[in-house]
Amino acid sequence: MPSGIERKDPTLEFEQALWDSHLERIGGIDEAGRGAWAGPVSAAIIILPVDPALTQKLYGVRDSKQMSPAARAAWEPRIKACALAWGVGFASAEEIDTIGILPATRLAATRAFTDLSPDYLLTDYLVFREISLPQTALVKGDQRSLSIAAASVLAKTARDEVMRQLGRSYPGYGFERHKGYGTHEHQEAIARLGLCEIHRKSFANLGSLQPGYFGPRLRRTS
Repeated sequence: MPSGIERKDPTLEFEQALWDSHLERIGGIDEAGRGAWAGPVSAAIIILPVDPALTQKLYGVRDSKQMSPAARAAWEPRIKACALAWGVGFASAEEIDTIGILPATRLAATRAFTDLSPDYLLTDYLVFREISLPQTALVKGDQRSLSIAAASVLAKTARDEVMRQLGRSYPGYGFERHKGYGTHEHQEAIARLGLCEIHRKSFANLGSLQPGYFGPRLRRTS
C-alpha cells in the first residue's frame, strides 16, 4: 500500500440507517480518472441488497486506490454478482475540454444512472444536482461506505479497460500502463509525439509541457 494512505474497511453504517427508514435501493456512486491527462472520466453507481452480511461477503473491497490492480480485477465480478443493479458511465476527453472536468464527471454519473432507479444516493464528496434524488455526500466516502467503495472499484476497472483499448489505438503513449495519468513515461511520450485526440487539452499542465506547441497529431489506428 502506498505510504501516507491509511487503510480503511468501509461499512454499511450509512446504508443500514437508510434501510431502517424503509429505503431499500441505496445507490453508492464514485468516479475514476478525474486527475488523468488523457482519456475519459468514468462514474459507477451500484445498488446493493439489504443484507448486513455483505460486510463479510465483500470483505476486502475498499477505496479502489487502496487496492492493487489484481485485487480490483478479482473483486469486480464478485461485486457485480452481489449487486441488485449497477451501471458505469463515461464522459470523453472532448466533453471534458468542452464543459470542464466536474460537469463532465456529473455527466458520466447521469449516464451510469440510466434505468437503475435507486431511492437514495451515497456519494464520495460530490453532490450530483443533475440527478433528482436525495443524496448524502460523504467526505472520504469510498473509505466509509461499502456501496461507494464497490462503485469505486467498478468505475476504476471499467476505465482501466478503456485505457488499455486506447493504448492499442494510440501506440507509443503507454496508456495501457499509466492509464492517462501524468507519469514520467507519459510526459516523455508527449514530448516525443505531441498530444493526441484523447488528451485533455484544456488541462493547463499539458500546455506547460511544450509551451506554445502541441506537436504533431498521432492518427488513430484501426
